[in-house]
Amino acid sequence: MQTLPQFKAWRWTLVLGFLVLSAATVYTQSTSSTGAVATPAETSGKTSNVSTNPTYLHDILPLFLGKCSRCHNDQTTFLPNWLDYKTAVAHRAEIRRRVWDSWKDKYFKESMPVANCPECRTITEDDRALIRDWVDTGAAYGIPPITSVARNKVERIEYGKRLYTITCVPCHQANAQGIPYRYPPLAESDYLNADKDRAIQVLVNGRQGPIMVNGLGFTNSMPKFPLTDEQIANVLTYVYNTFGNSGKEVAPDEVKAVRAEKVELPTPVPTSSAPPSKFE
Repeated sequence: MQTLPQFKAWRWTLVLGFLVLSAATVYTQSTSSTGAVATPAETSGKTSNVSTNPTYLHDILPLFLGKCSRCHNDQTTFLPNWLDYKTAVAHRAEIRRRVWDSWKDKYFKESMPVANCPECRTITEDDRALIRDWVDTGAAYGIPPITSVARNKVERIEYGKRLYTITCVPCHQANAQGIPYRYPPLAESDYLNADKDRAIQVLVNGRQGPIMVNGLGFTNSMPKFPLTDEQIANVLTYVYNTFGNSGKEVAPDEVKAVRAEKVELPTPVPTSSAPPSKFE
């Protein structure tokens, strides 16, 4: 027959075992399929430092410009143009799946931005969560953020710096050195400093085809960004007055004049004729 001390010891052993089992159950439920412990933000579906009501114009378009526009622009043939609101809304479910679910190993397709691209290295979890929350809350269009008009060159450089950080850094890098043989440098750039109108044209219309910058060849394309004349003037003035460049200032009226010019698209080179296939 058990004595009273033995009974108390046996009872506390059962209590301790129950507590351990309960803790293990909670841990299992809060662990994702990859084995990582889910944070409170993940289990609630939100991150604490992300806007709860993001809109396309205020929050998402700046993200798309900096992290997605190289592939998803109006000049790509096979990929949807996320810089257009109607197109982005039509593809919002897939955008969420590829940007958030695939990144969390919950969707079978490759996550976006694709691995090892410059944008993949700069996009943050908060950026991804912002896109997720935009889709989950109805993909609102919103109103454009209030932008100030630069009153002088100093202000133009300051506003241009902000835009450069959002839009240009993934490819051209924070130090404007670019990525060798992939994205040309803007620092001490012979191509940039030689012709201001040409530089404006690149931002207004985008650019396709090979280019030589500081003695190196590059073949990646430059997408056309939906920027205003003021924004293009600001970011170019910033680049011209930073990174060892010529110190030029670009005015919005200069951008407006270039935008009004007729764009001459290169004529396609005809391919040699070949006998028709038996399947044609």
